[in-house]
Amino acid sequence: MPLIELGDSIPPNTAHAVSVSLPTWKSNIGYEEGEQWVIGAMITGYPRFFIHKSIQAFGHDITVKHGAPGQQAMLFPTRKTANRCLEFIRDKAPQSALVSLDVLHLVLDPAKKTPEALQSATPSISAVLFSAEAFPFAKQYWQHSGDGISSRRAEFCHGLFKENILVPEVKASSPRSPKQKLGRGPKRYQRQASIDDTPNGSNGMHQHHYPVTLDTPAEDDVTDSLETSRFLEERYGRNLDLSLVPNAKSAIRRRIAGVLTTDMDLDSKTAFPTMDSNARGIPNFKEDDIYLVPCGMNAIFTTHQALLTARDPRKSINFGFPYVDTLKILQKFGPGAIFYGRGSDADLDDLESRLQNGEKFLGLFCEFPGNPLLTCPDLVRIRRLADTYDFAVVVDETVGTFVNVNVLPFADVVVSSLTKIFSGDCNVMGGSIILNPNSRYYTSLKSVMTSDFEDTYWAEDVIFMERNSRDFKSRIDRVNANAEAICEVLSAHPLVTNVYYPKFNESRPNYETCKLPSGGYGGLLSCTLKTKEQAMAFYDAIETAKGPSLGTNFTLTSPYVVLAHYQEMDWAASFGVNPDLLRVSVGLEDDLKEVFARALKAAEAF
Repeated sequence: MPLIELGDSIPPNTAHAVSVSLPTWKSNIGYEEGEQWVIGAMITGYPRFFIHKSIQAFGHDITVKHGAPGQQAMLFPTRKTANRCLEFIRDKAPQSALVSLDVLHLVLDPAKKTPEALQSATPSISAVLFSAEAFPFAKQYWQHSGDGISSRRAEFCHGLFKENILVPEVKASSPRSPKQKLGRGPKRYQRQASIDDTPNGSNGMHQHHYPVTLDTPAEDDVTDSLETSRFLEERYGRNLDLSLVPNAKSAIRRRIAGVLTTDMDLDSKTAFPTMDSNARGIPNFKEDDIYLVPCGMNAIFTTHQALLTARDPRKSINFGFPYVDTLKILQKFGPGAIFYGRGSDADLDDLESRLQNGEKFLGLFCEFPGNPLLTCPDLVRIRRLADTYDFAVVVDETVGTFVNVNVLPFADVVVSSLTKIFSGDCNVMGGSIILNPNSRYYTSLKSVMTSDFEDTYWAEDVIFMERNSRDFKSRIDRVNANAEAICEVLSAHPLVTNVYYPKFNESRPNYETCKLPSGGYGGLLSCTLKTKEQAMAFYDAIETAKGPSLGTNFTLTSPYVVLAHYQEMDWAASFGVNPDLLRVSVGLEDDLKEVFARALKAAEAF
């Protein structure tokens, strides 16, 4: 792959990319240290850590128009998600940071006749307004929960906001002045008065700037309403075809269930036939047991929140070395968590001892396999303990994927990040939650999800995810083969001290228990070299994309511990995670053995 310049999106020239190029070890350090030569070059970043510039621009315009001096904004799709952020700030921030804390709800202007299609998209925005002192706490909520708006929603709604179509919600609309009315629209619809729209430098925004127009009092209101409706239909209707969304969501859910192996016509006017009720080998499994959410971390957050509501609030168990925000969710939202960072048999022995002594827990959260060491917990024993001592089991199958493994028989809830290999194209976020219909907690969880779950997955993101995932299964097969080939190259080289991959780890028997007959061992692996200098040389020389995220159709390499645990490297090392570990998300390329051989050759000089 050609070198992607520092700060460019991965993939290049992709407005809604979910990774960013950090092509040298030094640039990763610079990113973590907040050095301007790195931060200033970044046009984008991983969406939960780097707030997309289109979202920043929209938030800025909201505060300029409706906020107080010095206020900033964090944008959410609904009143409920914004209020959760508000409560988090109130709970975690010092009293001095709570000054000017507020929420602004933006909705379609009820005084304007908007097309039904636009109304059904629910293009609402709830902005949490806060002082600069409160920003770190608002950002924590954004990062941990995954509740924030997507960049595509931001672009679309920002356009409505600029047209004065998305306006602050009021309990009773005030009458219009009889003297004049402000509106926006193409010149052929209204007489121009002045122009106040100028580009604001936001990244990836559709720069359509229509003039502010001044209607004369003599204009007929009915005519004005019809023209506004026609303008909205032409301006936004073609950009957001909602007719495909229900079937697109159904197609995604069925791919997750493993019952959709061919493309389906989304243009069909009728719903898809009823899904096989024995999908994934689980009796009574229905399509509506699968929930789609805006990102993978939101799947974990939503599941944890549902369990806290469905059961008595108790501490959770984080079993195995986790992705950073999983542990943060369990620690910061609710009664807290205990952490077993190695996820070993000895850890299970300790947990069993706690349970025997009367400790009670909400649920056990684990990854299968784990990230970045690719170890697999003993789900058979965990299931047995859960049944005996009454706690839920939540398994994140993002790395294993449901093409390679079936963890649902051992779990009460299965979560996954669709952003990764399910999409593959690294240009859209998404997540999923599966409720096991045979779980002892199914009835209570289903009741909570029915009453509390908000579908905030933006329509445009749904369409992109459905298109990207059509060849998901065939891509997995190719990635599995490529990953094993890279492991062979690494394992044979004298500088490589460890290769972490489910096929070669000590926990392989746990993986084999869940591995499907046609499945492989996945597309994620990690390795360590003898010295830090060799690891740095390898990383700087490797001819792949280099940045955060995983599960891309192209190979993506990162110094994972630097990016995920920079402020806690000693803590990570205490659980066997080497600070100089290199993580490789394997793609579909044909020449990967040669690419890795050349990088190892570069490391030999050190």
